Amino acid sequence: MSRQIESVAVLGCGTMGSGIGAASAAAGCRVLMLDVTNEAAEKGAAAVDEEHRHLVTTGNFVDDLDKIGDYDWICEAIIEDVDTKRELFEKVEPLRKDGSVISSNTSGIPLRDISEGFGGRFRSDVAITHFFNPVRVMKLFELVPGEDTSAEVIEAFASFGANQLDKGVVHAKDTVNFIGNRIGCFFMLSGLHKAKPFLIDDMSQETVDAVLGKPVGLPPTGLYGLIDLIGLDVMDLVGKNLAVNLAEGDAGLGYTEFPGAEQRMLNRGQLGRKAGAGFGKMTKLDDGSRHKETFDLLSEEWRDFSDPDLEGVPTDLGEVMFTDSPQGELAWDVFGGTLRYAADLVPEIADDIVNIDNAIRWGFNWAKGPFELLDAIGCDRVIDKIEAEGAELPAMLAVLKNANSPSFYRADGTEYLSLDGQYHPRP
Repeated sequence: MSRQIESVAVLGCGTMGSGIGAASAAAGCRVLMLDVTNEAAEKGAAAVDEEHRHLVTTGNFVDDLDKIGDYDWICEAIIEDVDTKRELFEKVEPLRKDGSVISSNTSGIPLRDISEGFGGRFRSDVAITHFFNPVRVMKLFELVPGEDTSAEVIEAFASFGANQLDKGVVHAKDTVNFIGNRIGCFFMLSGLHKAKPFLIDDMSQETVDAVLGKPVGLPPTGLYGLIDLIGLDVMDLVGKNLAVNLAEGDAGLGYTEFPGAEQRMLNRGQLGRKAGAGFGKMTKLDDGSRHKETFDLLSEEWRDFSDPDLEGVPTDLGEVMFTDSPQGELAWDVFGGTLRYAADLVPEIADDIVNIDNAIRWGFNWAKGPFELLDAIGCDRVIDKIEAEGAELPAMLAVLKNANSPSFYRADGTEYLSLDGQYHPRP
């Protein structure tokens, strides 16, 4: 029996839940939006376009939870706390109808921790359906099954995500932070640590952001600007989650805590854009102009924004990583380190490089995914540089070298190199 999703019950109407509800209503689905209070649910429903508002019903968890029995997909989008999620699912499970599908929109909690101890029906019908914020804009839709999730449930979610919501569906594994956040957060958390020696050697934070932006195919927010956009509080929760769930020996374990200055920023609520200030801030002056400032991580004081130093930085994609300069060393250490990390995560987080490339492009707006970028800059150059440092090649780069192949993709991108050393049609 195939599953059909024509109606959606969203539990939790914060930023993510309201976005999922709005996207589902825009796709023509009946939508139930529930939260702790009616007011919170109504506030979330404000994200729904007026032309679709007639499809939406709101309510609260106490009085209206039994209404989920009339909906095909029950999507949990409450706070990132496994015990709180489990408590809600315990109430939900006896109320939902047979044939419905159920999911959590968690950004990093493994499904096994959520579903442990639940019955067979729940474990067969549940998955992670992780959207990126803002839901209506971001293309990425990570789909993560548990050990017991049925194939038809995954097919239903994949079809609905691609065809009704117009998302890019990525198939991830039930590992901490899945694909996008596992790699993207490694870039950010490791970057905070790895950039410090360059700051001490007089490189400005503006230069760090500029180098880790367009020259390597990343958005102009770079490192500090991206964390300001996400929030130090969110990154702190990510770090704590990684510290608990990463396997021993994982390179990410060295970067789960903030350096001292960043920790003090977190402690005083200097979280980023949502708090009015983070690594940078913008002040509107009386004459209508804007004054931009940078929080200096060495002096821990505010100063005027300064133009980045990109003298000698090549414009060709990724070429900066091979230049003999402080900017080149920074790019190789931080961004090159992220590429190496990604190349070592098959098959842990995904069975193939295609899902990883799609997740990073769609979720973090990289110009190219990690393996696409390695192809663009020359895999042989990266291999030579790693071996010259006396380091071990990451898994997929070792596969590439052993296969005596020059690139991860061939035939105009229609075939990709798999862990077995063979090329397969790109899905």
